[in-house]
Formats: sequence, C-alpha cells, structure tokens
Amino acid sequence: MTKFPDLGLSRPLIAALEAKNYTVPTPIQAQAIPPVLAGRDLLGIAQTGTGKTAAFMLPSLDRLIAASTGRPTPRRARMLVLAPTRELAAQIAESARTYAAGQHISVGVIFGGVPNNKSIREVSRGLDVLVATPGRLLDLVDQRQLDLSALEILVLDEADQMLDLGFVHALKRIVKLIPTGRQTLFFSATMPKTIRQLADAYCRNPVEIAVTPVAKTADRIGQTVTHVNQAEKQALLTRVLGDQPVGRALVFSRTKHGADKIVRFLEAAGISAGAIHGNKSQGQRERALAAFRDGSMPVLVATDIAARGIDIPGVELVVNFDLPDVPEQYVHRIGRTARAGAEGRAIAFCSPDERINLRDIEKLVRMKIADAPLPEGFMATVAEIKRLKPVKKADDNQGVDRFKAGRRADGRRRDQRNDRHGGAKTGHQPKRADGSVPGEARGPVRNPLRSGEPQRHPQRAGGHPGHRPDGARAPFRGRSRGPSRGAGRA
Repeated sequence: MTKFPDLGLSRPLIAALEAKNYTVPTPIQAQAIPPVLAGRDLLGIAQTGTGKTAAFMLPSLDRLIAASTGRPTPRRARMLVLAPTRELAAQIAESARTYAAGQHISVGVIFGGVPNNKSIREVSRGLDVLVATPGRLLDLVDQRQLDLSALEILVLDEADQMLDLGFVHALKRIVKLIPTGRQTLFFSATMPKTIRQLADAYCRNPVEIAVTPVAKTADRIGQTVTHVNQAEKQALLTRVLGDQPVGRALVFSRTKHGADKIVRFLEAAGISAGAIHGNKSQGQRERALAAFRDGSMPVLVATDIAARGIDIPGVELVVNFDLPDVPEQYVHRIGRTARAGAEGRAIAFCSPDERINLRDIEKLVRMKIADAPLPEGFMATVAEIKRLKPVKKADDNQGVDRFKAGRRADGRRRDQRNDRHGGAKTGHQPKRADGSVPGEARGPVRNPLRSGEPQRHPQRAGGHPGHRPDGARAPFRGRSRGPSRGAGRA
C-alpha cells in the first residue's frame, strides 16, 4: 500500500500530514504528486471529494519551500490558485496553511463580498500562495495592486464550474497576464470540448489523470426519490427532518428565494436551519457554515454554491428539494455526504414537472433510483404546514448588495431621499427659509396673462429675463432667426 513518504514529499510536509492523521493518499493524490514534484503540468479529471486540494497543494508547497529565497516581493505571488466560489477559496487557503505549518510560507485569500481595501492589504506584502476568485483577482490587477508577472505555479480548481458561472472571459484574460514558463495544474470534474480547449491554452504537454468519473456516485450513499407535488414539498421536508434525528442535513434549492423560504418554514416548525446563497453577505455565509460545522445548526439550505468543493464533515443526509436542471449537479450535490469512508443518504423530491430531470439523472448515473412512498399521515402534515405563518427574517435577501431590496444602507427606500430636489413623499421634508415645502404653493395662484400683470421670474429681483422691471418688454438683442409665423400681420 502506497503511503505519503513513498511519494517523495519532504519531511516537514510529512510531519504536517501525520499531525492530521493522514497516512494513505487517495488515488488522485498518489498519481498526481510525483509528476507535480517533477515540475510537469497536470490535467486532472476528478470529481469533488477525491482529495484534489492535497493532490496539488502538497507537491506545490514542497517546490516553493525548496526554491524559497526569502520574503516574497510586495504585490506579487509565487503560486496562484483560482477557485469558482468564495467558500471553496477560503477552504483551499485553510488547507494550505495547515500543510505549511511551521514553514516560512505566507498564504492569502481574496474574493468578492469583502471590502476592497482588505484584499489590497492581503496582497500588498507579497504572498507565496494566493487563493482567489477570478473577479476579485482582476479587480486588483486593474487597480495595479497585484502583479502576476513573476508567477511560478498556477492552479485552476473546478474549471468546469468556473465556465458554468461565466468566468470564461476572465480566465482567458488571466492567461495573458502570467508568465509562459509557469507550471500549470488544471482540475475539472468533466471534460467537455470547451474545457479541453481551455486546458490546451493553459497547459504544456500535461500529464493526464482521470480518477472516479463524474457519473459514478458513491457506493456508500443510499439514494431514494419521492414523487410529490411542488406545493407539498415543504411539508415532506419537515416530515423527513422531524421523523428521524439527523446530525447534519444539507438541503439544496434551485433558487435563492426558495432557500430563504425553506428556512422560514423549518424554523416555524421548530427545526433550526440557515441558508447560504449568492445574496447573502460573506459574513452571513461564514456564520452559517460555522454553525453547521459545529452542530449548533443541524440543517443548512443552499443553492448549488455549496454543491462543489465544500468539505463539511459529518453530513448524514442530502435532500434535493428541487432536482437540478443539469444532471451532473446531482452527483456533486450528493457527494457532500458519505465522505472519508462514512455512510450517507440522499433523498430527492420529484414533482410532476421534474420527471424529465429525474430521467436524465438516472441515465447519467446508470441506475434506477429507488422510489420511496409518502409517509403515513402525510396530508395531515400538509395541513399543519399550511397553518404555519413563518416570519421573514431581517437578513433574507439582504447580503452582498442591500440595494437589490430597494433600500439604502440606512434602511430607507431609495425613493425616500432628503435632498434639494424636493425630498420624498414620506418622511422628513426639507423646508425653505419661509417655512414652506418645495413643490407646495406659497399662496393663491394667479395667472399673470389674465390679470395683466407682468410675468416675473420667481428667483430674480428683476423679473423674467424677457421683461423690464416696469413690465415693458425688453428689446431683443439676439440674432434674428427669420420672420415668425405672424410676420406681416396687422
């Protein structure tokens, strides 16, 4: 049996692995570490949960430690790891710090959702290892706060998800900013034509490794599907989580609004739950994940932002509240359970309009997912859920951008502006010196054309620019534009 010391890693890294009780490498680690130590480019096809982070981080750290010449240059990085989501980026950075414990290796992470100044401070001192999402990385490059011209190692993790999230143009731009002589490690769960083209642009004669095809689900996961109407899914979820005690359950929703709605109903039913999705601020997402990890919040509801790369130990149940439109996502979702040799369960709720999605999933995984009937007394549970009146939480749909909810930082709506343009229809109104409100009449309205009075400008002492103070019309001093319509009339 192959062990980590047999792969050629240095003694400090072996000691760090022993401290974490890691002795036997996974298949992708055993195949990837030797060529990466030799300086070869690597193209790895492996789904999430196979140990990719250690497969590229351990040999890369070994090379960085061996070639270290002191502190890194300010605003530069020696190794760059690109990740599609904030949670995955933070997780990779944490793993790098663990493996590099006791070594003079600096690790930093930057991503959106945090103040830009914090990201600038993170890279200003220079880093040995920088983990980043593509958007924030290019922001710092455009601000000239980050220089990629001295990069030695580049890693793309979950490349196919980056394309799904629309990062293809960012990746093509990044490849033009980095040296051609760097080492590139490219990892993806699938290898469609677009990913192959992207890999060819990044890698030079790479060593190709394929481990655990994406279509193969873990053998230790018990999978079932329950056919239920869409409007009754909330009652079924409440019943599933309430009938049997679950240590940790991860529930996947198709939409952000749907995730918040699920949480509100679960909490109204007495089940502690939280949500993470793109509309949550980074602090909210980190707090929800921390509570889920330590067990204080047993249920986490998420969109596909948590379907890949997030290593949450002890997830016993994965519930597909909504079946994904892309069948590969089903494999990634249920891969959050049955990790590190543990057993797990995966339950899918299938409404009549999702049967096509279920058929595509079964075709991909090459198996018939077992049907599970509705629990006894289910309609009574449906009636109970309908009587619940969940209260919307203050942080629902308020995260990265508070303005999406139509509100400013002080909580007022954007149309409640207190400015010189007249104020709002509600709330405090700015007043003139005489106590009147802009837009409010100061007295009786008179028509000067009917009363025979001269038309005077309200803000000028001399009256309207076209009239003298005595009311007589001032002579025209501009350039004539030709005869008017009334020229020649009596």
